[in-house]
Amino acid sequence: MKVAVVGSTGMVGQVMLKVLEERNFPVTELIPVASERSVGKKVKYKQKEFTIVSMKDAIAAKPDIAIFSAGGSTSLEFAPLFAEAGITVIDNSSAWRMDPDKKLVVPEINADVLTKEDKIIANPNCSTIQLVMVLGPLNKKYDLKRVIVSTYQSVTGTGKAAVDQLNGEISGDDSVAKVYPYQIFKNALPHCDVFADDDYTKEEIKLMKEPKKILGDDTFNLTATAVRVPIQGGHSESVNIEFENEFELDEVRKILSETPGVIVMDDVKNNHYPMPLYSEGKDEVFVGRIRRDLSQPKTLNLWIVADNLRKGAATNAVQIAEYLVANNLV
Repeated sequence: MKVAVVGSTGMVGQVMLKVLEERNFPVTELIPVASERSVGKKVKYKQKEFTIVSMKDAIAAKPDIAIFSAGGSTSLEFAPLFAEAGITVIDNSSAWRMDPDKKLVVPEINADVLTKEDKIIANPNCSTIQLVMVLGPLNKKYDLKRVIVSTYQSVTGTGKAAVDQLNGEISGDDSVAKVYPYQIFKNALPHCDVFADDDYTKEEIKLMKEPKKILGDDTFNLTATAVRVPIQGGHSESVNIEFENEFELDEVRKILSETPGVIVMDDVKNNHYPMPLYSEGKDEVFVGRIRRDLSQPKTLNLWIVADNLRKGAATNAVQIAEYLVANNLV
């Protein structure tokens, strides 16, 4: 199978190549794609070097699947051109997520919505993916009423320049360019992405809208606060969930432990709970600190952690591709 990775030199693009290799995706020909200034450079895949090509040359090569992680404006411009050439696009940007004609997919939750006619498929926001991996099975059983989520997000979610800023601040190197309005080392910024007119950030708006589309359910309410913290390797979320129906904690743990891609780490007596330090480099979503909200009935508190570059981006995109192949949709 011919596979193009668009944005192959970026932080997520590099992880996509790694995940394709690790999961032994049936790549017969790899077509790495990046911006014009990177054309002719090399990327490594399975111990071999591949030459980066332009968008035009990638379309002409007619890959079966193109996995995009090159930003929203690039996706808006080029994804339709790939699709018109009969290439199935899996896009990691926010460009197509809320388009009513495009599917927004987390394979464990709603892959069954995909058809052969879907030529541009949206990969959800990193924070959304780990959230719906938990909300999905619980909604089926108990019926969501209201969700309150607060995030603690890794600097890797901003990109390489943010990682460089953090490391520069840790080492005392003042020459490193700043991508955040304040220092991130020894700090926490309640500011992920840009602020909209209603004073929510774009990251918070994604978190409030995307889960409803993925779950095919707009009957529950969801609000979010997104915070950037000085760590690398994973996003964490504190989630408060009010249900329409009563629940038992043991049953909640059982449902989640039986959900593919979810690992329950919930043994507080032995200090066993999810942490970004533990999730880094892994594809699963980890959930713990599962407990009742003592302030009101039918309400649950829990803590969710996942590697935002893997399940939050690259792995989810590759899993979509795997589903397409397994179900003869490409």
